[in-house]
Amino acid sequence: METSWESDLASLLNDLLAVQDELLATLTKKRELLVAADSEGLAAIGPQEEDLVDRLQQCMTRREDLLARAKREGLPGDSIKSLSRKLPEDQRNRLREQVQTASSRARLLKHHSLTNWVVVQRTLIHLSQLLEIIATGGQLQPTYGEEESAGASGALVDRAA
Repeated sequence: METSWESDLASLLNDLLAVQDELLATLTKKRELLVAADSEGLAAIGPQEEDLVDRLQQCMTRREDLLARAKREGLPGDSIKSLSRKLPEDQRNRLREQVQTASSRARLLKHHSLTNWVVVQRTLIHLSQLLEIIATGGQLQPTYGEEESAGASGALVDRAA
């Protein structure tokens, strides 16, 4: 196998690891902004997130191209990990750490993303509860039952109209 495989894979992995590092930092910053309810900070981080999405998409395209090329040449084309295993031993050993690092960072990114999602969901639940308190005037309203319906239903809309 040519040495171009090693350089192509190493280049892709280096770029991917750099994007993953930046994405981890961005997700951490975003979580801090979410917890602090800093809407201006969240708006300011948007362009950085868009840039990271573009860069990740470029990495994905390069990965797909490399795997398609590998498949055409009769090499494993299902994953970078299996392709790197088919490299000569010295090249394989040089890439092994990068492949493992990229894989573990991907798992870490999933955890960070899930944590941010949970923070957002808890915020939405809190806001929903606040709106319910405002709409009902702080009075507990039964959700189910045969009692008369509340006279204050639609309080926000009815009173504003």
